[in-house]
Parts: sequence; structure tokens; C-alpha cells
Amino acid sequence: MSSTGSGMGSSKVVLSGMEFHAYHGVYTEEARFGARFVVDTELYWDFSALTDELERAVNYEEIYASVQSEVTGTRVQLIEVLAANLGRRLLAEQPLLDAVTVRLHKPHAPLPGVLRDVYAEVTLDRADTQTRPLGFGRQDVD
Repeated sequence: MSSTGSGMGSSKVVLSGMEFHAYHGVYTEEARFGARFVVDTELYWDFSALTDELERAVNYEEIYASVQSEVTGTRVQLIEVLAANLGRRLLAEQPLLDAVTVRLHKPHAPLPGVLRDVYAEVTLDRADTQTRPLGFGRQDVD
């Protein structure tokens, strides 16, 4: 794809700090009360020769809506699974993307101790979308 050696283009756009209340987690209380989740995405695509036309670009409003829908409209136990599902969904919905990194923070994870944050991070490219179906392990939220 590129000369960077990473398999990703050298162009990226980051949407950072998208916050949602959702119901992911292993414990019954997490399903009942929910918690705050924060999502960062790094969107890799070659926009070096982009003209100033939205229809030729990745639309950030659509990215935000997809992230919001996946985080608040589904339920999984593991944030690792949710991060991977988000990455697969964004790649499926946005044909201009070459790869995506999703960082899913659960700042108030129920752990026995004091910590600032827990997060899962995954980087996927188009080839990775073939290894596991979109929506693996998720349940829709009523």
C-alpha cells in the first residue's frame, strides 16, 4: 500500500474522545447501569491528492454515527471485541479507508484498585475483515 512499511498509507485523520454511555461488560451491574466509554479512531486513507469535495472524502459525520450506533446499540462482554467490531464496521461502511485503528477506553472499569483507564486497541486493514464476521459476539440492545 505505501512505502511506510506499515501496510497503511501515511495519511490519517483522527477522531478522538467520542464519549458514550453504554452497557458493555461481564458483570450484571454493567448491563443494568452501564458505564462511560470513550472511542478514538485513526482513519488511514490516501487524501494527499484530494479535491475539496466532501463526496470524495471519508465523511466524519458518518464515522461518528457508526461509532455511536455500534457502541450504544449493541452489547458485548469484552471491550476487545467491541473495538474489533467497530474497526470491521468502519471498513465495511467506508470504501475509501485502507485501514483503521480503534482505541476503546473504559475509564471506570470495575477493577479492585485505582487506575486511570483501561483500553483496548486494534488496527485492522481490509484483509482483516475476512477473518471474522462483522458483529461477532454482539447482542443488539433493546
